[in-house]
Amino acid sequence: MRWRKLKQKKLHNNTDTTPDLVYPKYTDKIKGFITDLFMIYTPILYIITYVILNGKEAFQASASAQFLGVLLYGIIYASLLAFMGQTPGKKAYGLKVVDVKTHKKLSFFRAFWRFIAFLLTATTLVGLLLPFYRKDKRALHDLLSASVEIEIRA
Repeated sequence: MRWRKLKQKKLHNNTDTTPDLVYPKYTDKIKGFITDLFMIYTPILYIITYVILNGKEAFQASASAQFLGVLLYGIIYASLLAFMGQTPGKKAYGLKVVDVKTHKKLSFFRAFWRFIAFLLTATTLVGLLLPFYRKDKRALHDLLSASVEIEIRA
């Protein structure tokens, strides 16, 4: 048999059952992140500042209150990713965070690790600019947590 015929046979017999992944635009990821900040993080900061503490000055003076706000946001963020695969902001833009190999939801600990890795890589900006140079649009925190953000086709 000729090489072309063998190659054509291989192409026609290829029955790949892996789902076709669509990687979201970077702007949709940013919009989802900003939406999450307003829907999740802002109420946390408001409750800590005005319900628990006595106002803005007390919040700014307390490093533990600021840390508590970030910690609560991380726990809520990781819980939403672990149980639903989406946060409200990601859902608004049709995004989902899944395991890179199995395409299933992340565990709570991996989702929380993804949040911590995001905080670490966001300080360098290198981790946030990485998706511009990759075909799969994964940022450094996605690489560290073995996750990928995908578009959900409706």
